[in-house]
Amino acid sequence: MQIRRLGRSNLEVSALGLGCMGMSFSYGEPKDKKEMMTLLRAAVDRGVTFFDTAEVYGPYTNEELVGEGLKPVRGRVTIATKFGFRIGSASSGTAWERLDSRPEHIQEVADASLKRLRTDVIDLFYQHRVDPAVPIEDVAGAVKELIEAGKVRYFGLSEAGVETIRRAHAVQPVTVVQSEYSLWWRKPEAGLIPALEELGIGLVPYSPLGRGFLTGKMDANTRFGKADFRSSLPRFAPEALKANQKLIELLGTLAKKKKATPAQIALAWLLAQKPWIVPIPGTTKLGRLEENLGAAEVELTCGDLEEMENAAAQIPIEGNRYPEHLEQLTGR
Repeated sequence: MQIRRLGRSNLEVSALGLGCMGMSFSYGEPKDKKEMMTLLRAAVDRGVTFFDTAEVYGPYTNEELVGEGLKPVRGRVTIATKFGFRIGSASSGTAWERLDSRPEHIQEVADASLKRLRTDVIDLFYQHRVDPAVPIEDVAGAVKELIEAGKVRYFGLSEAGVETIRRAHAVQPVTVVQSEYSLWWRKPEAGLIPALEELGIGLVPYSPLGRGFLTGKMDANTRFGKADFRSSLPRFAPEALKANQKLIELLGTLAKKKKATPAQIALAWLLAQKPWIVPIPGTTKLGRLEENLGAAEVELTCGDLEEMENAAAQIPIEGNRYPEHLEQLTGR
C-alpha cells in the first residue's frame, strides 16, 4: 500500500483509509462485532494504516469497536475521531440532540474517546460540524490545549467553510479537512481544494463511492430499510438513482478498459486529483475491502482523466445529497 502525506504536516498514512461508521451505524443494523474486528485486522494486514470513527457513530459503539479491534496493532495505525455534538438520550430516538463545540465539552469528549479507543492519544481530532454558537478560534484553542497536553496529535475540521478553516488555522494549524468528495459531489473543487493547497492542509474525502452508488450495484429498483440513512437522502430516491445511472455507465466504460471495477475507477480518480488526498471508503465486507484497496494500483493516464472530465461534464447529477436540515450543517 502506498503512503501519502496529508498536506505539509508530518502525518503520513496509507493512500486509502477505512471509514468505520457503517460497521455500527447509519447503514442498517449494526454488524457482528467479532466479524468487524476481524475486518479491521484484515485491513491492517493489507496495509491500511488510517481508520476513521466518531463518538456519534452508534453513538459510542463504533469508537469502542475500533479501539478494541485495533489495540493489538495500535502502534501501526492512525485513528481519527470527532467531537462536536451533544449526544442524544436513549429516549430521544436520535444519535445527537444538537451541536456542541464548547471548549469544556471538547475536553470531555476527548477524555471519553481516549477511554473508548483504548489509547493514550488521539491521532487526529476533528470538529465534526462547525458550531455557529462557538467561535472557531475557541474551538481551535481548545484543541491546541489538548495537543499541548499530549492527548491529541493533529487537529482536523469536517465540512467546514473556507473562511472558518482560515480562522481556525491561524490559532492552531489544521492538518486535515474532511469533506464529501467524489465524482458525484464535486463542490469542493470550487473553493475548498484550492484553499487547502494554499494552506498546506490535507483532504480526506468521505463517501468517496457516493455511499455505495458509484460501485454500480444500485438502480432505480434499489430500496433501503428504515435503519439505513440513505432512505432519507434525496439522491437515493428511485428517480434520482435512475437519472444518475449515466455516471455509472461512464465508470463502467473505463473500468472495462482498465480491467478494473467502477468502484476502483472512482477511487483511482480521487487519488489522481492531488497527492495529499486520502479517501476513506467504508465497508463491512472483506471482498469489498480488497476491491477498494485495489484502486491504489489502477493507473489513470492524463488522457483517461481528460476523457472522464469531458464525459462527466455532460452528466447532470440529480438529487440533493442531504435533506435541507442536514445540508445546513455543512460549509459553515
